[in-house]
Amino acid sequence: LVVPLIGDLPQLLGTTATDATWVITATLLAAAVVTPVSGRLGDLYGKRPVMLGCTALLVVGSVVCATASSVVPMIVGRAFQGAAMGLIPLGISVMRDLLPPERLGSSIALMSASLGIGGALGLPAAAAVAEYGSWRGLFWGAAVLALVVAFLVHRFLPASGVTAGGRFDVVGALGLGVGLICVLLPITKGADWGWASGRTLVPLVAGVVVLLVWGAYELRTPEPLVDLRVTARPVVLLTNLASVVVGFAMYAQGLVIPQLLQLPTQTGYGLGQDMLQMGLWMAPGGIVMMLVSPVGARLSHARGPRTTLALGALIVSLGYLSAIALMGSTWGLLVAVCLMSSGVGFAYGAMPALIMGSVPISETASANSVNTLMRSIGTTVSSAVIGVVLSHMTTDLGGVPLPSESGFRVGLLLGAAAAALAAGGPLLIPQRAARAAEESIE
Repeated sequence: LVVPLIGDLPQLLGTTATDATWVITATLLAAAVVTPVSGRLGDLYGKRPVMLGCTALLVVGSVVCATASSVVPMIVGRAFQGAAMGLIPLGISVMRDLLPPERLGSSIALMSASLGIGGALGLPAAAAVAEYGSWRGLFWGAAVLALVVAFLVHRFLPASGVTAGGRFDVVGALGLGVGLICVLLPITKGADWGWASGRTLVPLVAGVVVLLVWGAYELRTPEPLVDLRVTARPVVLLTNLASVVVGFAMYAQGLVIPQLLQLPTQTGYGLGQDMLQMGLWMAPGGIVMMLVSPVGARLSHARGPRTTLALGALIVSLGYLSAIALMGSTWGLLVAVCLMSSGVGFAYGAMPALIMGSVPISETASANSVNTLMRSIGTTVSSAVIGVVLSHMTTDLGGVPLPSESGFRVGLLLGAAAAALAAGGPLLIPQRAARAAEESIE
């Protein structure tokens, strides 16, 4: 939503470029912290009321951003928007409660692909509004859409019932939140703060310590926020690890290819597109993702989601390699984007199926939320790593340092390597465990 605005935010909000980046950072951190909490609340108190709560957060956050005149309320509003991200894993998990088995696989695949679809289609729409209208219209539009979603959830989504008993683990939620913030914040801001600075290293080390203590506490408490014993099951553990790497691979192309499209042609490798044109070249990826999601569901039904996840990650890797070969033209990058998006559609549809088939129904929302968190960690690390590569491998154009062609190639190679690694992970899942997961969800 804010990508078309990021260069103009310092002027619009009367702030510095460094402070303006918190508009994105706050959303990422809030999503990472609140998503597992939303999942557990959904298991304890019912998924529909928590989904409605998420839409309320999105409405409030969007209105705050739409009326903001300085950077602080904008950051607050964006944090509310990030906190609403728990809606996605809750939506996936509620399908297990309500849908017949024959519709479950395709529905999960389409819902999982919705993040990529929304991002791909939303970027050109946001660019058009930012270029030809008021930037505040982006947030008013988001508020209206969130209200529509809230109405549809309230009107058409039946209550799925409470699937877990006990009380909410407040201490576990606080511990996880503090640990994640301490780890993810320096990863996100390390390029600005300096990777070797105490400002980066101290919270990073503290976060690791907090998460280790949190894990020990969760293993001892009878009603944990996250059941780590379930998370350690081979199917769940390996799927979550694959999710981190797939998240890395998915996000890397969103950092590299838009810049290639927009850099001036005078560089010799930039393609000279404006923001709206770039968004339109990226948009077909979302359409492809939507089209392949039912194909992935049929493949999962025939061969199992383990195979679909591995194949999807392999297609993403091939997409990155094709981008290296075709980066000299807009049409070539369009082909690469569509190829990568199809792989992401396969992978994102398979991961929730593997998770939900391997956990008790009382922990469906919580387990899905943790899987979504793993993807978020992957995207955060991807942002940091690709950012370091592009900021250190530069060329000079009229006195302005720009990422070099070699830097972009290295970024694409990293994405290809990450996706190839993710393709190997699902194959390590024991065949018996994978088959049991498939039979459970069916």
